[in-house]
Amino acid sequence: MVLTTQEESLISVIRGLSPAEAHKALDWARQFADLAGERPIDWSDSWTHQDLLEATAASVRHFEDQEQALR
Repeated sequence: MVLTTQEESLISVIRGLSPAEAHKALDWARQFADLAGERPIDWSDSWTHQDLLEATAASVRHFEDQEQALR
């Protein structure tokens, strides 16, 4: 099976998580898949540009906090 760049990126992120956090992320993804059913999800209806900026900033802060805790 050949993965897309996006699929490879997702796997890379999941591998970087602790087992407990990876399990939560997988559960979250399954819930999205269940909600979508067979329908495509139009993310533009759900996420504004500002939402994406805020989510990215929160993710970076969380990552930096984890890195700092390891030092």
